[in-house]
Amino acid sequence: MALDVKFGVSTWLWTSPFNSEAFKLFPKIKEYGYDAVEIPVEDPGLIHSTEVKKALADHGLEAVICGAFGPSRDLTHEDPSFHQTCFDYLDQCFAIAAELGTGFVAGPMYSAVGKARLVSVEQKKVEWNRAVSNLRKVCQRAREHGLEIAIETLNRFETDLINTSEELMQLIIDINEPEAKALLDGFHLNIEEPSIEQAIRNVGSKLIHVQVSENYRGTPGTGQTNWDAWKRGLEAVNYSGTISIESFTPEVKELAGAVCIWKPLVPSQDGFAKEGLEFLRNWASK
Repeated sequence: MALDVKFGVSTWLWTSPFNSEAFKLFPKIKEYGYDAVEIPVEDPGLIHSTEVKKALADHGLEAVICGAFGPSRDLTHEDPSFHQTCFDYLDQCFAIAAELGTGFVAGPMYSAVGKARLVSVEQKKVEWNRAVSNLRKVCQRAREHGLEIAIETLNRFETDLINTSEELMQLIIDINEPEAKALLDGFHLNIEEPSIEQAIRNVGSKLIHVQVSENYRGTPGTGQTNWDAWKRGLEAVNYSGTISIESFTPEVKELAGAVCIWKPLVPSQDGFAKEGLEFLRNWASK
């Protein structure tokens, strides 16, 4: 059975941070056949929503807004000033998302990416409770904009808080707000989940966004990912959202260093986007 989904691609595949210069990517993203552009909000001050909205409309593209959570944007930090920094940042993301009509803001917003430590059970519980309490506040802020949040699991090398779909569902249950939803990223699932299909089933109807690349962050269809399991899982939960390709360019050194991409994964970033979409459309249509 064919999947009823849309396809997007993150501008991180070519550039960082997103700003008006990224508009030049839109014509080829549309030419390749994408439905959506995934926009990572690293610096909200660089993103002028009215201009972005016009550029998207000019090329017949939709947007997905994804947050970037560096050390200062940490809802589990012991210092409440870090929480406020993250709240303020997410408020800006919500304003951008609302203007662009995206429906949600996505990302691992419970903690700072790269905060991966061996901590005691007691300390983890303290930080879990901070994440729950603060994400309830985030949900309330999202609600004011008519939005939801798509919370992402990360692999163990990028966070020590939420690594699996089961942990993500427990977090969503504990938050207990209707705006709290799920994002699954295939790169992280390939590291942490015994079964991709079961991971998708675990989050079920909470799943509102999907990100994919190959197990090595390369072009979909060229690695070890179990795409049949992906298909079965998405069919089982009746997923009808966007599937975005997310990977990164080694040409932006700060970004490449953050995600540990030390060499080119493909001969061409354009080829990555084009060939990846060709594979995904064929896979989804069967």
